[in-house]
Amino acid sequence: MSYRLIVGLGNPGSEYEATRHNIGFRVIDAFASKHGASEWTKNRNLKGDFSEFVPDGGAKVYLLKPRTFMNESGLSIQKTCSFYKIPPEEVVVIYDEINLKVGEMKVSTAGGPGGHNGLVDIISRIKPTFTRLRIGIGQKTPKEMSLANYVLGNFSKEDETLIGASMERYLDCLDRLLREGADKAMIHINRKPKNKDREDGQL
Repeated sequence: MSYRLIVGLGNPGSEYEATRHNIGFRVIDAFASKHGASEWTKNRNLKGDFSEFVPDGGAKVYLLKPRTFMNESGLSIQKTCSFYKIPPEEVVVIYDEINLKVGEMKVSTAGGPGGHNGLVDIISRIKPTFTRLRIGIGQKTPKEMSLANYVLGNFSKEDETLIGASMERYLDCLDRLLREGADKAMIHINRKPKNKDREDGQL
């Protein structure tokens, strides 16, 4: 199985760019830049921004940033999969995960939404057989803060430093998924990163 569509989740608008909820946008932007993908273009019918590239020895991969708000992310994915005839099994969705520490990540091919509004909508619109790349944003603090305020808040300076140091690992994960598929890639990706991994960006 090969992947044909990689989706980064986030909210549109400059006021949301640096928020925890938009880490999916940040990762897919960096991935597009790394591979020299085409310029992002808006598709009003499919309700998203699109880019594309061809991996070495592979087939074309579409990159998508839904331009709906997070809780309607599935609409753009559903329309895109229908238009390009892409089954859910050939889709990777990148999103924020509060149950992982900043700098950690995890890949899965099944499971529920875990309280993530974007995932709730996606699962309601396509089969839940897509691959998930969850990027850790850490548990909310203080505990009294609402989840919405936490995910729509910005990373601390310390967390931003760690995100920057971890970005190459996130991109390497996507490359590994494209190259090896989920089953093989998960063996490497889902192990807990050591301190050295976070510092030098190696898997």
